Amino acid sequence: MLYSKTTPEQKRLRFRELLASGTIAQFPGAFNPLSARLIEEKGFAGVYISGAVLANDLGLPDIGLTTLTEVATRAGQIARMTDLPAIVDADTGFGEPMNVARSVQELENAGLAGCHIEDQFNPKRCGHLDGKNVVGLDTATKRIRAAADARRDPNFLIMARTDIRATDGLNAAKDRAKALVEAGADAIFPEAMRDLHEFRAIRDAVDVPILANMTEFGKSDLFTVKELQAVGVNMVIYPVTLLRSAMGAAERVLDTLRLEGTQEAQVGTMLTRVRLYDLVDYEAYNRFDSGVFNFQIPGSR
Repeated sequence: MLYSKTTPEQKRLRFRELLASGTIAQFPGAFNPLSARLIEEKGFAGVYISGAVLANDLGLPDIGLTTLTEVATRAGQIARMTDLPAIVDADTGFGEPMNVARSVQELENAGLAGCHIEDQFNPKRCGHLDGKNVVGLDTATKRIRAAADARRDPNFLIMARTDIRATDGLNAAKDRAKALVEAGADAIFPEAMRDLHEFRAIRDAVDVPILANMTEFGKSDLFTVKELQAVGVNMVIYPVTLLRSAMGAAERVLDTLRLEGTQEAQVGTMLTRVRLYDLVDYEAYNRFDSGVFNFQIPGSR
């Protein structure tokens, strides 16, 4: 009821243990707090909070328009709804190295288990679009060094995302991944890999966990968990899958409502009232309320 009873520190420790377990962890992207609870109910290992989803939810494109305050607030609302570790997309860290340092501490305060910081210029763009630009090695490593130095909980995961594969090729991506690990990155997110061979090449280049982004309509094929685990991937995210699914369903219902004058034809596809109440744990609130108001107010003197 209300929020998770697992502390952020416990979630971070569990996340570290998960990454060290030798298995592969699936982190679907939550687009609101209730979807995070659904992800947990379905037995996934963790929750991912996409910067693109946070921007799109505000009606904005994913080009770095969201602020640290917006991201930390919304990510915190999502993270505290589940016992699972939640990691968030921190874009380029919201500014210069000092801003990156503050971003990490704000995300720690919000209860996140970790974040990733990328090496794009501002304004940035979705990692699976063409025309990206990346910063130089010095700037990229300063961001990661600032993030690592700023954290107060050593188990808060600092992940470095690199987009350099799209601009300079696979060898450049391997070199940058190594440099980012040397700068303090706990894990590497190589964006927009073309095939499994490229994921394997990054795996062979560094000795920290690596992440695969299985976003729809992107540069990578939608590889299975088994395929990714076979090339050494430790974690896979599905950042926009739930948002796209939910918005697709919403559009279909609105079309039906407009064309037919009633939603009747779509009711069978909707989450039922009983299921919705189950997800928000309605009964627990009823029990709590009864426990609080089980007394009589004494008469006035």
